[in-house]
Amino acid sequence: MPTLSESAIGALLAPYLPEIPATLLPQLSTYLDLLLKWNARTNLTAIREPEEIIRRHFGESLFAARHLDLNTPTLLDFGSGAGFPGLPIALLRPDIKVTLAESQNKKATFLREAVRTLNLPVEVWPGRVEAMPAARQFHTVALRAVDNMDAAIAAAANRATHQLLLLAGSPPSLPADFHSKPFISMPHSTISGLIFAIRA
Repeated sequence: MPTLSESAIGALLAPYLPEIPATLLPQLSTYLDLLLKWNARTNLTAIREPEEIIRRHFGESLFAARHLDLNTPTLLDFGSGAGFPGLPIALLRPDIKVTLAESQNKKATFLREAVRTLNLPVEVWPGRVEAMPAARQFHTVALRAVDNMDAAIAAAANRATHQLLLLAGSPPSLPADFHSKPFISMPHSTISGLIFAIRA
């Protein structure tokens, strides 16, 4: 039995994604059930309540996907963890070629299983972004809840040809060749939001 009905998932997501494609809810339901099953035996996310996972992880990721330019050919999810924001972005925006980078083996294994289960053309890079070949470049690099944000931004900037997408509470310090667009507040949050940092 699913932990949450598709209609319940849709209602929780409405503030983040007012118009939800009909094909998206079954995929999100499958993803949630897989995440909860794995999270019971390996720590993928500290959030345990299905409703809170939908809001904090799925909702915020889909909110970010909504704000990406239509012309976003490639995206790297830096330190993807359990797949946020990269997997919901790939589900909502199949036109974007998404790569999930995750150096922790258990999380990378989960990501491969999620990509296979959801039948997505998404690459999982099971290692540090710094170890990618120098030629690997992405239009957008997304960062959310990464350890040591300043170091991660410096590494991400080397991979981003156009912009960084930060799901963060406050604007961090950016490399000199990036400038920040206005902060976009997240629904139901007074502190978190989206920061697009554009390469000059």
